[in-house]
Amino acid sequence: MDLYAVFGNPIAHSRSPWIHARFAAQTGEALSYEAILAPTDGFAAAVAAFRARGGRGANVTVPFKLDAFALADRRSERAEAAGAANTLIFSADGVLADNTDGAGLVRDLAFQGCALSGQRVLLLGAGGAARGALLPLLAEKPGRLVVANRTAARATALIAGRDCGATELAACGFDDLAGSSFNVVINATSSSLAGEAPPLPRGIYAPDSLAYDMMYGRDETAFLSAARELGAAHCLDGLGMLIEQAAESFFLWRALRPDTGAVRRDLRTLLAS
Repeated sequence: MDLYAVFGNPIAHSRSPWIHARFAAQTGEALSYEAILAPTDGFAAAVAAFRARGGRGANVTVPFKLDAFALADRRSERAEAAGAANTLIFSADGVLADNTDGAGLVRDLAFQGCALSGQRVLLLGAGGAARGALLPLLAEKPGRLVVANRTAARATALIAGRDCGATELAACGFDDLAGSSFNVVINATSSSLAGEAPPLPRGIYAPDSLAYDMMYGRDETAFLSAARELGAAHCLDGLGMLIEQAAESFFLWRALRPDTGAVRRDLRTLLAS
């Protein structure tokens, strides 16, 4: 049986073993997937020990995505663009790093019926989550994509040198958003973990707009609650993104793409119980 795992610290809360067990059962793949608590200063050693046990691949979560990127012998274009990795593939040739977070975001938006082509999109944040999302979002060819961050210089640095094709790509601080409106607003900050929301102005949400938080939980996140008050017509959390990025990792490992529909429904039910 092939071995896979997710590394993090903390990690006991991770839903990844449950998700990948469902994928394996659905596709008939013989694999085992476990959660591994790695010491904050011992990620590389923990990965080496797992590989020695026969590990074939791994997911990586907080705080090790930069460590995973540095550990790799080779990196995908997505990982290079993000400067971080959440998926590792082990082979005789070494370690290949990829980043499936942005792909998971875009696939979730598509699953929810949100087409980004030609739309005005606002991406909030300039950290790892935003870096992972930028390239896949640009690939969807929005009409305009603005990256906004509390520190405008970080947003500007994020988009510097990006090939944006026909998309109008811009960066600014939160204070510079007054007077702008967007069809899709994506929260890639960690504000919801602290029960807070980025300071967005009234009018930021266009009619029939979507507010999307990469975070998720049993209850509505602070960002989505604030978005409703500001006029967002539709609100989505990141549960679907979690499942879709996992499906992308599963595809990289097994060359099979699982059906995520039933997994979405059952995990939402599990969280509510």
